[in-house]
Amino acid sequence: MTGPPAAVARVRVAVRRLLTELSPSGNADESPSSGDRLVLVACSGGPDSMALAAATAFVAPRLGIRAGLVTVDHGLQAGSAKRAATVADWARDAGFEPVEVATVEVDVTAGGPEGAARDARYAALTEAAQRLGASAVLLGHTRDDQAETVLLALARGSGPRGLAAMPRKRRKFRRPLLDLPRADTVRACRDLELPVWDDPHNTDPAYARSRLRAVMPVLAETFGERFVANLARTATLVAADNDALDAYAAEVLAKASHGTLSAELLEPNLKLGPLNAARRAVRTRALRAWVLSEGAEADALSYVHIEAMEALVMNWRGQGPVFLPGNVTVWRERNRLRLRRTEP
Repeated sequence: MTGPPAAVARVRVAVRRLLTELSPSGNADESPSSGDRLVLVACSGGPDSMALAAATAFVAPRLGIRAGLVTVDHGLQAGSAKRAATVADWARDAGFEPVEVATVEVDVTAGGPEGAARDARYAALTEAAQRLGASAVLLGHTRDDQAETVLLALARGSGPRGLAAMPRKRRKFRRPLLDLPRADTVRACRDLELPVWDDPHNTDPAYARSRLRAVMPVLAETFGERFVANLARTATLVAADNDALDAYAAEVLAKASHGTLSAELLEPNLKLGPLNAARRAVRTRALRAWVLSEGAEADALSYVHIEAMEALVMNWRGQGPVFLPGNVTVWRERNRLRLRRTEP
């Protein structure tokens, strides 16, 4: 008996591994409620998400898992509504249920079109998952996407969090194809004769990722065939280091926070002693985690903000408060950092 083509098989194995991990027992077939479990595939109609969708349509029913699909219409290109409808029609024919088209409005003035479209897309997918009760949303990012994200982070000076690139799982989002090259998804679509849409934005030089994709073959030729895989591995290694440092930072933050609220200090505050004693990489993470927990805006919180807060701890010269995005203010008062959040 002849099995599926090699690329198709690799994509299916990756999806099956992810769907099996979603089961508390480690095996979806052994879960008594597996028939009620719903996963959603985010599908643009491109080769990565189409290969993912086709694999999920094949694997999920065999594990007793329901598979739905959401395609997002950003409205940024002529014919986008028709494209979304075509993807939805294919998904229904492939057995997905439910199938939804999420039409979003993208504010292209807020952080550029790439970032704005991404934010709108993730918001729509999150809303759909919550409303439908999905246990996970599957995304089609590949090893090539991961490598590109690492290089973009390097170019932007993003630090370890940026170099960790895209996590395999975050909240309800899962990326089962991060270990597979883009060539596998393209080949799987050809082998299965799937209707694939080539997004013109992927080759538009107005977008940084598109410009990077144009030179990736040159970089791979220069540094060898393992170039993309090595970049993706870097993301995995840095992510593990980040997890360890974040755990240490949580311990420092707990010590600095312990017993800090009193009748005299009703606002959030930290004792400086535990922060002084910590290594810089741990201390800055603790400060970041603290202000985020108190309402600072993560997307707008920058290296400059963290440096200014650390200076309050380690280089105190009587400087004034640090103003953070999200209407959060941090200042030093004797042996403590204090924080206040005001309404806009």
